[in-house]
Formats: sequence, structure tokens, C-alpha cells
Amino acid sequence: MDRSAPEKLILVNREPGGIAFVTINRPKSLNSLTKSMMTDLAQAFKALDRDESIRVIVLSGSGRAFCSGVDLTAAEDVFKGDVKDLESDTVAQMERCRKPIIGAIGGFAVTAGFEIALACDILVAAKGAKFMDTHARFGIFPSWGLSQKLSRIIGPNKAREVSLAAVPLTAEIAERLGFVNYVVEEGELLKKAREIAVAIVKNNQDLVLRYKSVINDGLKLDLGHALALEKERAHEYYDGMTKEQFKKMQKFIAGRSSKKPSSKM
Repeated sequence: MDRSAPEKLILVNREPGGIAFVTINRPKSLNSLTKSMMTDLAQAFKALDRDESIRVIVLSGSGRAFCSGVDLTAAEDVFKGDVKDLESDTVAQMERCRKPIIGAIGGFAVTAGFEIALACDILVAAKGAKFMDTHARFGIFPSWGLSQKLSRIIGPNKAREVSLAAVPLTAEIAERLGFVNYVVEEGELLKKAREIAVAIVKNNQDLVLRYKSVINDGLKLDLGHALALEKERAHEYYDGMTKEQFKKMQKFIAGRSSKKPSSKM
């Protein structure tokens, strides 16, 4: 008797409207990540970044957790592997991805799952969701950015508590601290993520990609250099525009504000 093919652990669903849904699909193990899953997830983001039909990516986990971290039964395989291999590095590929990534967090996002959430551009969390950093509890050194990114978002003192004491960060507190954008009922999680994705899709795709890039690249710099970066890219953008593109922009703005005084460029 033929057995059905093994269930895919990383699901990718491309929708006609330009939104892709990526799902970590190992619910019986609370979506813990094996080495091969991490590679598949990295490659999924790489492929979606190259796919010109995709404009926004929504990442979620199936079942009761977003992602409970690395599968520790394969810890040595994961942690002693080639950590410089960017092709199989999930977070590196997420950070390289030009498309906006919306994380839909239900249940737990633990350690590596927390770091994957930190690599998203926008976060929606279900009520009761929790972010946990267990690096210090299990003697695992962070390598996907948790030690550096979290303190820059929620402040160093709170980040130290979350990481050094392994204290859960609830979705509600994370929202107040500016880490999570929205906290919604569990049944509304993907609906809210889709709502944000649709709003992004409606905008100028080229500018969305450029805007995400300048925000994320600027965060790595001090304010003075970040402002200089914005100015440099703005000049580059406008210098590359043709007269026809300027006319098209003016026509679009005039059409949007036809019931108001006309805009002056």
C-alpha cells in the first residue's frame, strides 16, 4: 500500500494579489526547527524576494506556536554547522529580503523563533502570545541578532531582563514597548496581517522597496549618517526619474486630490 508523501514542514502559498504566506508547519513539535527546515525557510525567503509577482510576505506558524526555537535533539548539527553559510541562514535571508515581511505571531516565539520575529518588518500578535529568550537558560550563545536587536527596540534594561532572567515578554507589553504593532484575537491574526499586506500592496512597489531599505539600513547607523543616507538615496531616486515619470506622478496626485486644491510640485 502506497504511503502519502511526507508533510511539508515549510509551506509557501503565493496569492494572485501579490501576497505570499509562509507557514512553519510542524505543529506537533510546536514548530521547532530542524537544520533542513532552517535551510528550507531561508530558501523560501530567497525565492520570494526574487519573485516579481510577490510584493509582501506574511510569516506564521501552524498550531499552538509560532516557533518554539531550534529542535534541540539536533542541536550539535545546527550549532556546529557552517554558521557563515548565508544560503541556509533563515535570518540572513530575511534581512536580505527586499519585500516587507509581516510576522503573525500566535502562541510562543521562543529563542530562534523570537529572533525570526525580530527579523520581520511588522508584527501582529494574538492575545496571550509570548516571546521568550532561553539562550541563558540552556547555555546557547545567540547568533541571530537577539542580543543586539531587542535592546534597540524595547530598551536595554527590559531587554536584559528578558534575556538574562528568561522572563517572557507578553504580546501586550511588547505592543506598549513598540515591538509589536497590533495585538488581536487569535482568530483575527491572519486577517489583520492580510489587511496590512493589502494596504502595502496598494502603494508604489518601487518606493515600498526603497523605503524599507532606507529605514532598515539607516537603523544600523547613527542619526547623522542615517539622514545623509536618506538624502543620498533621495537624490539618486529623483535623478533617475524621467520627465514622463514626473508627469505621471503629478497626474496621479492631481487625480487623488481632484476634490481639493491641486498639488504643486
